Amino acid sequence: MFPGAELVQQGMADLRDGAVTVEACLASMASPRLVRHGLLEETVCLVPEAELTLYRLLGQEAGDAYARYNSLVRRLVSFERALDHAGIC
Repeated sequence: MFPGAELVQQGMADLRDGAVTVEACLASMASPRLVRHGLLEETVCLVPEAELTLYRLLGQEAGDAYARYNSLVRRLVSFERALDHAGIC
């Protein structure tokens, strides 16, 4: 399993369900690669302004939203790089 895959998998499920969650924001941010690799349908509705929405959602939780945002984005980038490296189509 790729690093951060659990977040992206949950996010894709949340997008299909129309839920706006932290994970759905991450999947929306990764949508170009997810679509390119055949993991997400082009027709799924994405979270508008996913980066801003992610930060707003994190601000509603306890803790440092800025640090958590950066941590989640780093995990997402690791996932995307692993996905590209594996060449899944």
